[in-house]
Amino acid sequence: QVQLVESGGGSVQAGGSLRLSCAASGNIFSINVMNWYCQAPGKQRELVASITGGGNTAYADSVKGRFTISRDNSVDTVYLQMNSLKPEDTAVYYCNVRGSRRTMSFPPFATFDTWGQGTQVTVSS
Repeated sequence: QVQLVESGGGSVQAGGSLRLSCAASGNIFSINVMNWYCQAPGKQRELVASITGGGNTAYADSVKGRFTISRDNSVDTVYLQMNSLKPEDTAVYYCNVRGSRRTMSFPPFATFDTWGQGTQVTVSS
């Protein structure tokens, strides 16, 4: 199985910065895409940023120019650098990783779509 461990959340004042990390481990064969989602109280979970294996990135309009997603393929880790934080960025942030994993049987590979446990980001005005 594939596990994700998130870190880096916390509380900051508006205008501050935080960096989230999400490390994947397990029988990973390849990772296709790594995503960050957020879910504010009473709202649906929404995609914040995405990065492919080739390094192509995409961002929600609300975070463009403020957030940067990156990945280190050598350690199967994705990062979200959040700058110029606003109170409306307050949410639980989840990483999501999709790819292929090795199995101990036949067929030898299977796809996975795994979520992290979530990390709270609180921005005060």
